[in-house]
Amino acid sequence: MLGFMLNDYERREMAYMLKREMEEVLLDLDDQRIDHIVKGAMEKRYRILFRMYKRVADERECLKYVPPKWKYQ
Repeated sequence: MLGFMLNDYERREMAYMLKREMEEVLLDLDDQRIDHIVKGAMEKRYRILFRMYKRVADERECLKYVPPKWKYQ
């Protein structure tokens, strides 16, 4: 396991970047042109991003991004 320390500004910046990346993945999952195999990989990535996000964001913010039940698995 690796660890690193962040000050408050860096923590907020990390949360912002992760949130934007998760939103982008969610938008791409709605794209009908993307193959279901690729969508499965995107779902896996979303779950990893969400686990990282939980470490830097407060609980209320995390509730907005809880991974939904995926239909492409």
